Amino acid sequence: MTEEEKRPVVEEQNAEEQKVEEQKVEEQKAEEVFSEEPAEVKDDNNEVDSKDDDKPKTVFDDPKDYNMKHPLQSTWTLWFDNPGKKANSNNWSENLKEIVNVNTVEDFWGVYNNIPKVSILELNSNYHVFKHGVRPEWEDPYNANGGKFSVQLPRNRTGEAINDYWLNLMLAMFGEQFKYEDEICGAVVSVRKVFYRISLWTKTSEKNERIETTGRQLKEFLNLGNTSSVDFTPHGDSATKTSENRFTV
Repeated sequence: MTEEEKRPVVEEQNAEEQKVEEQKVEEQKAEEVFSEEPAEVKDDNNEVDSKDDDKPKTVFDDPKDYNMKHPLQSTWTLWFDNPGKKANSNNWSENLKEIVNVNTVEDFWGVYNNIPKVSILELNSNYHVFKHGVRPEWEDPYNANGGKFSVQLPRNRTGEAINDYWLNLMLAMFGEQFKYEDEICGAVVSVRKVFYRISLWTKTSEKNERIETTGRQLKEFLNLGNTSSVDFTPHGDSATKTSENRFTV
């Protein structure tokens, strides 16, 4: 075999030897990693100095608690009613069904992804999401002195976008995004023949900076723009059909 013929063979052998050597190096590195002593864990009696102490902790810092949930600031309750052909408002409460309580981010998405979207609910159906312990009724003590912001959206023009409107409002409530969060009681989305209605219930009804700011933020979270208006009505005025103390933002 001539020198020219031997050259490719030699080069192939050298490449193979280099590959084997690189593999040995990688194996050695892996062995060093898995043979290291586990990091000392800080407990109540022993403090360990670490540069990472001030870093934010996530679920990835503790494989044993990988499935930890992220709690909400408040617990919220989902209600549903479909009054259908109810004769009067006296039996409305009987049609109101408490579905589930939600107090973590994961529980919320688990519920939201497994219930019918607003766009496919039957006519006259309503979803209610209220702080735990508050019934979605004017008579509830938490709501007694309050009112509601309402916006009506034509069904033929809104379509499936109603699902996003409703979702955005829930996320704003659950995420404590309203400046005066303590004013928020809950929200309702209603399906009617020619429109959808979204309402945000507040604890008080006096026209002031807190209520007006809440109304402006509602428009912002629903992405309604400055050309749209949101009406506020105290619950008492809603019941008596009067216009006293109503206003628009």
